Amino acid sequence: MQLSWPAPNRRIGIVDVLGAVGIFGLLVARYIPVARLIPFWGCAFRNITGWPCPGCGLTRVADRFAHFHFWGAFLANPLGMLGATVLVVCAGWSFLHLLFKVPVPSLVLSDRDWLWVRNVGLTAAVLNYLFVISQHRHWFV
Repeated sequence: MQLSWPAPNRRIGIVDVLGAVGIFGLLVARYIPVARLIPFWGCAFRNITGWPCPGCGLTRVADRFAHFHFWGAFLANPLGMLGATVLVVCAGWSFLHLLFKVPVPSLVLSDRDWLWVRNVGLTAAVLNYLFVISQHRHWFV
């Protein structure tokens, strides 16, 4: 793993884009009740099978996170809560980057590091899905 800090700049990069997307999404979740306005909004997988999909709860995560109900967002989908947190951190870093020229660090991972990232990500996804299923166990009774 190699971490480097470029010279101060205001070049728009992936962190800035993720920050903008995150702020836009959270503003929509905060002020527009999408799940109530769109009649077909919902999980087709859950409607067909009765089982929650791995992404079940992401709309609730966005809504609860945008309303500062962080524990409720975590209970809806822990990885979704982590994703929302990462987007807010990206937005904050983007603000500092574009306003004060704070550089965005560059991280280069080796093949071995990527193997760890994939294994940890896969394990986290499986554990997250098991958690989502356990939170919705009343569907199976």
